[in-house]
Amino acid sequence: MTTLLWSQAPPLFEEIPSSASGITWTHESAMSEDHYLPESMPPGVAFFDYNNDGWMDIFLVNTGPCDFYTPKSALKNALYRNNGDGTFTDVAEKAGVAETKSFGMGVVVGDYDNDGWQDMIVTGYGGFRVYHNNGDGAFEDVTESCGLKQTPWTTSGVFYDFDNDGWPDLHLLEFCEYTKDVSCGGNKLGRKFYCVPRIFNPAHSLVYRNNGDGTFTDVTKGTAIEKALGKGMSAITTDINGDGLLDLFVSNDTVQNFLFMNRGAGQWDEIGLSSLVGYSANGQPRSGMGVEAADFDADGWEDLYVANIDQEMFSLYKNRNGKEIFSDVAAQHGIAQASRKLSGWGVKFFDFDLDGWQDLFQVNGHPDDMVESYSMSVKWKEPPFFFRNENGKLRNISAEAGPIFQKDLTARGMAVGDYNNDGRIDVMIGNLGDAPILLKNNAGQGRHWAGLQLQGVKCNRDAIGARITWSAGGVTRSRQKNRGGSYLSSHDPREVLGLGTADKLDWVEIKWPLPSGRVERFLSVPIDKYTKIVEGTGVPPS
Repeated sequence: MTTLLWSQAPPLFEEIPSSASGITWTHESAMSEDHYLPESMPPGVAFFDYNNDGWMDIFLVNTGPCDFYTPKSALKNALYRNNGDGTFTDVAEKAGVAETKSFGMGVVVGDYDNDGWQDMIVTGYGGFRVYHNNGDGAFEDVTESCGLKQTPWTTSGVFYDFDNDGWPDLHLLEFCEYTKDVSCGGNKLGRKFYCVPRIFNPAHSLVYRNNGDGTFTDVTKGTAIEKALGKGMSAITTDINGDGLLDLFVSNDTVQNFLFMNRGAGQWDEIGLSSLVGYSANGQPRSGMGVEAADFDADGWEDLYVANIDQEMFSLYKNRNGKEIFSDVAAQHGIAQASRKLSGWGVKFFDFDLDGWQDLFQVNGHPDDMVESYSMSVKWKEPPFFFRNENGKLRNISAEAGPIFQKDLTARGMAVGDYNNDGRIDVMIGNLGDAPILLKNNAGQGRHWAGLQLQGVKCNRDAIGARITWSAGGVTRSRQKNRGGSYLSSHDPREVLGLGTADKLDWVEIKWPLPSGRVERFLSVPIDKYTKIVEGTGVPPS
């Protein structure tokens, strides 16, 4: 008999109503009888501290005008400032980021000019916008001056320092060569439906080198990235083989996934096929949507995860000791079985209960609103699922974790972040044509934690690629600081180290990314609070 962990209240993840949070914004789906493909894919969300007050703010992406859609009234993105008391205030107009200038998709966050303020890119069909954070509560639209080329349909992106010069570079994903003049119909209902993306040609994604002066240069030409035509949905950067160079994993829809291995000096190898992460076990491309990288089994190597459409099942790729080859172990952990009738989007591994093991949160929803007319087992709106990590073995506890896991959603983007600074990582879900959902994490009672905000000096300021190792209660753990992942969304950049029942942190060691490579050990990091650690200081500031 299943014991409902939330039956005694509160649930592990508690839905916070808009009346309590102040988040009243709703996504405009723009769904139409013509079923233009971009309608089915947004929205993305982000947790980030735009004003550096120590509290995570929230950005929500809306749709907007494009060649197939003219809103009846002006649509707005939302930037919710965290008031530090559990409530939020929308300051998007004041900050200069409210206007929707294309059919919005997602948001990419990062401090690309190393000035200590988080900048962002709002991606979309019909163009993207680049917003530089001025540090005074407002952003400047620098789209035309930053050196990035406009592309027809940008989905996700990620900031990361691929050449280890200390400046965050940028990878932007292009979805496909889409035209609104191609429609799909002729079904028994006599209605148009959303086209399966395989009918459209794949497109180029782009990699940009940061020039260190607020501009970027396209360095895609002549690389394996240029040759790899895809239909990019999500990207995450991590170090697959432990060589100190950040690699890039890309989920593609109806074509193979890409794993770009960074060989240094601007050279890349695409090894999706040889590493066994490009196709399904029977050699078929799948509908890769959400993506993640994490060392879920704590063996020291970064594993990969991809969420696909129903019947394809999701994949959990175990890294075989940095040898650039993986094994799909989703079935061994129950993920394949749980995902057979689901279509997955935003996803994240994080330590929800502060026991030191990274757990799995996944949001779902079928892309076709007509699916129930031709399928008896698949629904358009679908519930999230949640797997607890029990010493490296994942177990589905969705039925035990709270009402949200029984709720059908049109979920797409998802970001995690500790919005109330209690060390328990919370969740924001972006829903197509509906209000977002803020989930408060109530787990981990009685357990301790240490929050780290890493600040690079010689390496990139966000310290993307840092290796964090810590010891508490006689147990030593390690984690890579990755960037990107989920779907169209950006996570809280801080790291929360779960200490379990240990009441002190013995030590923390930071191996800073190149070009620094410095290794520092800290013996006096406080627990149950956030601490900024600056590269080269030797001790964390008080």
